[in-house]
Order: sequence, then structure tokens, then C-alpha cells
Amino acid sequence: MGIAVLTMKASVIEMFLVLLLIGTSGTKEVTKKSKKPKFSVPQINCDVKAGKIINPEFIAKCPAGCQDPKYHVYGTDIYASYSSVCGAAVHSGVVDNSGGKILVRKVAGQSGYKGSYSNGIRSLSLPRWRESFIISEGKQKRGVTYPSALEYSSPKSSVAKADETTKPYQKSTVFLSTTPLPTSTTRVPATTPAEPLSTTAKPWTPLDTTTSTSTITARLQPAGHRIRDTGFRSTAAYAGNPSVTQALTAGETGSWKPGLALSDAGSRPNEELKTRPLEPASKGDPNCKVDLSFLIDGSWSIGKRRFRIQKQFLKDVSQALDIGPAGPLLGIVQYGDSPSMEFNLKTHVDSRDLKAAIEKISQRGGLSNVGRALSFVTKNFFSNANGNRGGAPNVAIVMVDGWPTDKVEEASRLARESGINIFFITIEGAVENEKQNVIEPNFVNKAVCRQNGFYSFNVLSWFSLHKIVQPLVKRVCDTNRLACSKTCLNSADIGFVIDGSSSVGTGNFRTLLQFVANLSKEFEISDTDTRIGAVQYTYEQRLEFGFDKYSTKQDILNAIKRVNYWSGGTSTGAAINYALEHLFKKSKPNKRKLMILITDGRSYDDVRVPAMAAHQNGVITYSIGIAWAAQDELEVIATHPTKDHSFFVDEFDDLYRSVPKIIQNICTEFNSQPRN
Repeated sequence: MGIAVLTMKASVIEMFLVLLLIGTSGTKEVTKKSKKPKFSVPQINCDVKAGKIINPEFIAKCPAGCQDPKYHVYGTDIYASYSSVCGAAVHSGVVDNSGGKILVRKVAGQSGYKGSYSNGIRSLSLPRWRESFIISEGKQKRGVTYPSALEYSSPKSSVAKADETTKPYQKSTVFLSTTPLPTSTTRVPATTPAEPLSTTAKPWTPLDTTTSTSTITARLQPAGHRIRDTGFRSTAAYAGNPSVTQALTAGETGSWKPGLALSDAGSRPNEELKTRPLEPASKGDPNCKVDLSFLIDGSWSIGKRRFRIQKQFLKDVSQALDIGPAGPLLGIVQYGDSPSMEFNLKTHVDSRDLKAAIEKISQRGGLSNVGRALSFVTKNFFSNANGNRGGAPNVAIVMVDGWPTDKVEEASRLARESGINIFFITIEGAVENEKQNVIEPNFVNKAVCRQNGFYSFNVLSWFSLHKIVQPLVKRVCDTNRLACSKTCLNSADIGFVIDGSSSVGTGNFRTLLQFVANLSKEFEISDTDTRIGAVQYTYEQRLEFGFDKYSTKQDILNAIKRVNYWSGGTSTGAAINYALEHLFKKSKPNKRKLMILITDGRSYDDVRVPAMAAHQNGVITYSIGIAWAAQDELEVIATHPTKDHSFFVDEFDDLYRSVPKIIQNICTEFNSQPRN
């Protein structure tokens, strides 16, 4: 019986092993048959922005031709998702202009993105953005599955996300408090304990504080701001200033109603920003052609009457400026918790209409978030859509009652680097015992374009504000002193000194001229921006064209093409002296002077004394050597440090490779200059 049972068990085990073997072989067959499908790389166009693609990580293929400047890129190494994906790929060097596969990975948004010139693309700076991405070679990682078709956000959802970027901060709770009551025989009803105001549309009953001798107005104060006396002051005290008297009289009666102040401070409705067809009475002052943004304080700390005085000041300034399409244009941004554009540069193009629009502005309330307002202006205000004219300097005038409730240094730096001239007007700043409440001490000097007093006004009282109308207008219209308008690309007189000796040859000379054209293309060229001149030399020298000959980029490029090859010897020292006399003596006083000398051999004359004369006359000299050029001469010619100002290539055909580095060095040197 036991043997039979054992035999039966052995048979069962044997059958189980057979079935197991059959199952395993079947699995192997299935595995062999079901091969992994080949990964299909999705194609994207040059204009596709990373923010439009929902996938957090993906491989894609870029087409050729994405080096075009119309595909905007923001940042360096880490790019804002508002950038062209393929443009960023070229900028980063992962692919070139012929396209190719890339791996894109989304990362967190950054507090700032620094622009740079790389691989033929100039990326732009951006104060902040909600999302970033980085790019690497388009190779699949083990164990990671990449989508073969990308998922794009709908237009509606992308709009919603864009709105979020305008609200990166949470609104602070604001408390109601009252000014201390002066000693008086007049009784004033007591107030209830202060309660936080919600941001919902809640009915608010104003305090009835009017007395026969004075008016005491309740004010909403952000944390850390002092409570100032807001009592009515006799208009007789300001009889010498009709505009202030008018502002005070207008605010004398009636209770203060916050109106829209507690609602979400977004943009004005579109209809208010539309340009109306106008027949301006004046074309504007052509001697003051600036694009001007006023950042006005709409915070609770300013109070009702002071807000009216601020508006009167704006009207006085607009009248003094003589607004018009041929002269200054002015738009206004009001800030509190959040900035809001009241109107842009092209909405009102004469002083009369502008003054009427200013009168209609109502106070929004909130904290004094000046840094946030400056970021808004940098990113949104000075655009073509808002009437920015390009050739006119950009100016932002910031009015601050007391002190900002956020930091301004970083936002101001980014504004300055984008070419915005920042002026600050501070009224009734912190006294000694209040300075502990200031978030960023010395905020004015951290913000303005120069710390020499030209860009800042400190007014002791709102009732003295009218006294700075004319000084402010005079400074704003002094375009030669608007230092922040001057960037590395629009502030130089550049003289090319070109070797036309026999050793160069006709074919190489055309390549050399193309190199000159490629460098010239990078600059913003006009009468008031960068100007270009050229000298060709052999034993002799010839002025091809001076700084005042051409004022557009296309005219300069055409003039470079027309330069005829001369042929002869190589007298580089004499050429430097000639350029100093015939080019740089006619340079404008406020321009940086750059000499870019290109040669393919050793000079027949001495270069040391002429080079020293150039350096002593403030001419920044770059030496570009080709083939047989003498390294020791290149270093003597170049401005110190020579490693940043001297370049050498073995062949004429390699000249184009030096263009990005030369431009980068010019800009690095410019940006490293002190702000004083």
C-alpha cells in the first residue's frame, strides 16, 4: 500500500514538472514573438514653447533653421518655459542650426533668468517664470519610457496658467487702525477693536470722524508703516500752490470709500487700454523723445488726499513734458499688493487727454510692493504692443510713500540690465525710530541707475511735491545722461581697421569683410545708438566711411560690401594713428570707443607708440590676428587684459568662429563697469 502511494506521488510530481517545462517554453515563444515596438521620436517646430507641452520629460526632434532670432529664448542653461524649445537647444549647444534629437526635462520655476549670447543665439533675461526646463542629448535612459506623441495644453488652459504668473505672492492680511486723536474738546465716537478685512466684497461703513475744526480720516496701514496725521489742513496754508489747494479741496468733503481697492488688482479692462483715434493738439517736444512709465503708489499708507496730490503732480508733469508722438509718451502703472496698468504709452498721446485720464484713476489699496511693480514693468510695459518706440530711451519713475514693503534690489537690477532708466521719488520716508521697519535699507541706491543723486528725489512732505516738477522734467529729458539706456550693443562708436595688404588676397579679403559684417550685425545701429566706421590700410591708409556716414544697419552692411581691396604693404602702426585722427577724433563724448584691428602679418613699422596713444585716449582696442600675424604685436595693440582683447585664428575661414566670443567680451566688459 505504501509503495503504491509513493508511486502515485512520483507520477504526480513527474506530470507537474512536464507541465512546468511546457509553460516555460511557451513563455519563451511568446517572448520571442512579442518584440518591443521601436520608439518613434515626435517632431516639433522651431516656434513651440516648452510651456505648451504638458509632458514633464520627453525626447523630440528639432528641424533645421531654429537659430532665427524670432524664436525667443529666455535664460542660460536653465530656460524659462516661455522659450522656444529648439531655440534653447541651439543656444545650449546640444544641437546646431541643422536640428536633431533632444531630451527635455521640466524643472521648477526660477526667480530670475540671465540672458547670454551663445551659438549664434542671444537669449534674453527674465525676472521670474513659473516653470523651467533643461536640455541634454536626445538619448533614451534605461528604464524610462518616453512618449511617442507629445501632449499639448489647450489655448484656454495656457491662458489660465499665464495669469498665475502675475500673482506669485499671497496677499497679506490688512488691519484697520486709526490715527491717534489730538487733544480736543470735540468728542469723537470710539471705534471698535480692529478686525482683519477680508478680500471679499464686504460692505464697509466709513468712520464718521468729521468735526467742526478738523477731519480725522481712518487709514488702512500695512504692517510696519507708521500712521500719519491725515487731518484736514487749512487750504490757506497752501495758497501759494493752486494745484495742492485744488487737491485738498476736492478731498475735503465726503467719506473715503475704498471702491475697487480691496478687489483683485488685475489689469484694467481691455476697452480702457485701447488706443482711441486722436488729433493731438501738439506733436510733443522732439528734444525730449522718451518712453516714460510712472509707477504710482496706490497703497493704503498714502491715504485719500495724498493720492489726489499724487495725481495732481502727474498732471503737472505731463503738462510740463509736452506729451506727443514726436516727443515724450507716458503710461501709468499703479501698485499696491499687485501692479496694474492704468494705461500704456499709446493710449493717450497729448497732455490734455492724458490729464483727463489721470483724473479718473482710483486708488486700489494694499501694501507697497515696489519690487513686484518693477518686475511687472520690466516684463510687460515696454513692449511694442504697448507703444514702445525702440529708438526712445525707456524711463520708469517710481513714487513711494514712506518705504517699500518688499525688496527692490533684484527687480531693479533686471530692469536696469534691460535698458530701463529708473528714477525714485520718495516722500515722507522713515524717521530714525521707524527705520527698523524698512525691509531693505538704502533701497533707493540699490534701485536707481546711478548713485550720484541724479536719479533720486527725496521730498520731505507731500505738500512740497510740486517743487520738483521742473527738476524732474529736466533730468528725464536729458537723454545724454540716461545711463541705463546705454547697453553693450547700443552705446559705442566702433572703428574697424582692416588690413588690405597683398598677403591677404582678393578671396580672403571678401571673407574678412564678411567677418566685419557679422560683427556689425550684432549691434543696434542708429545716430543715437552704436555707430560704425572703417579704415583700410596697406603702406597707406584710406577712410572707407566715418561714424556719421550711415545711420541704419542695412546701410552699414551695404557699405561694407562695397569696400574694394587695395593691396600693398603692412604699416599697422601708421593705420592706428590714422584711425585715431580720422575716426575717433569725431567720436561723441558719451560713446564708448572701440577699435577692432584685423591683420594677417607683421607690421613694417612700430606699433607700440600708436597703440599706447590709443589706450591713453580711451580707445578700447581689440586685435584679431590671422595666419602669419605676430602674436607679440597683437598683445601690444590689445587693451589690457590682452587675453580678453586679443584673438588669433589659423585660417581666414575660421574668422566667423570668433564673433560670439568678441561680442561676449565686449558686453562682459561693459556690464562690469561700476554704476557710479
